[in-house]
Amino acid sequence: MSNDSSGDRLATALRTWIASAPSGAQLPSTRTLVAEHQVSPVTVQRALRSLAAQGLVESRPGVGTFVRGERPARPVDFGWQTAALGVQGRRTPGTPTALRPNDGDAIALQSGYPARELLPERLVRAAFARAARNESLLDRTPSAGIPELRSWFATELQSLTPARVAPASARDVVVTPGSQGGLLTTFRALVGAGRPLLMESPTYWGAILAAESAGVDVIPVPSGPDGPDPEVVERILAETGARAFYAQPAFASPTGAVWSSERAERILDAVRTAGAFLIEDDYARDFSIDAEPAPLATRDESGHVVYIRSLSKSVAPAVRVAAIVARGPARDRIVADIQADAMYTSGVLQTVALDVITQPAWRTHVRRLGRQLSERRDLLLRSLHEHAPSVSVDRVPSGGLALWARLPHDVELAAVVDRCRRNGLIVGVGDEWFPAEPTGNYLRLAYAGPEPSRFEEAAKILGSALAG
Repeated sequence: MSNDSSGDRLATALRTWIASAPSGAQLPSTRTLVAEHQVSPVTVQRALRSLAAQGLVESRPGVGTFVRGERPARPVDFGWQTAALGVQGRRTPGTPTALRPNDGDAIALQSGYPARELLPERLVRAAFARAARNESLLDRTPSAGIPELRSWFATELQSLTPARVAPASARDVVVTPGSQGGLLTTFRALVGAGRPLLMESPTYWGAILAAESAGVDVIPVPSGPDGPDPEVVERILAETGARAFYAQPAFASPTGAVWSSERAERILDAVRTAGAFLIEDDYARDFSIDAEPAPLATRDESGHVVYIRSLSKSVAPAVRVAAIVARGPARDRIVADIQADAMYTSGVLQTVALDVITQPAWRTHVRRLGRQLSERRDLLLRSLHEHAPSVSVDRVPSGGLALWARLPHDVELAAVVDRCRRNGLIVGVGDEWFPAEPTGNYLRLAYAGPEPSRFEEAAKILGSALAG
């Protein structure tokens, strides 16, 4: 029998024992559990760590492990903060699930970033070593970014742009400290507080937070497995007078949608007719699996598309570097906002990013990454199909980092999430991805996170949680 199945069996037995034990009861010793359940000491310790992470037991060094009792909480009055913080139109969760750290030995399907083994660690370490000897360590960089990196972003877009379309140039590129900073800057510079911004629903939670921080008035546009309906986009643009639409046309997070060529052209036409901007977030450019759609920015030469391209997820979370590609006065306003906020993006991080993406091994890494993501995606899908058959995936993503999973309409989402957590599984709560009210029970399940060997275990926990 595998260590995983032995561990599952032991953890289940211990949870049953704990459920009937009084608060403060001492669990059997490791030696006793090894003999009784015919498992190794390592398996016992792993099960106890998992139970402790779930808040079911507590370890007292030198004494033993005990059933955790309810500790009386001392009431604390935070009412003073209400006046200090003022009025906020929409309550934002303190820390989105995708950014929460893993709980001990729990299975992490909530992760917003690729697991460490999916990153080009050797290239990143070597790049940082070289950057330490580079002049960028002490110099101030231009507000728009170092010329070589801006040229790389422009060249990538140019290589995908049809001959009939005038391509973007390096001057159109502005480097920002990560895509989150790029979103905030773009919303402030091109939309402005109190003005309407169309946004897909559901959409990337970070864009929702950036919109709230910028004070824009978010207008949700329903979006499904194939993206938003062009006629709905056209109608809402006309009704609201909005001059910007934020969207992810390729491998949308969280739905995995990829706009067809026809849909993309119709939405672009609606944006052009309205005299508006399409803010294109191409976060998953390096996470292609079965498709490589060209950015909408390659179809536009008149400045309607403002393109955001990040490297933070694919190079390393610590390398907070992204680019905004914008033309005309829009680009100048974006630069002005960056100068007023961050002044410029770290020259060291720009140098590291440029070093990594210009190495011959980078393209090899990206191709290998696509194969790794494909294997993980398919493994998670198979596990759900076998052990949680009531979970539906409307669109198998052809790129990106996660599945958008729909649960039965009659389950209580919060209860399912809580039961998963108590049994050692952390999942992404779908409600966080809607700028308006959620339209159903959804979970975001990351296949790019750590430990794909535990996907089957995760599916079993989810299936059990759904069964109540």
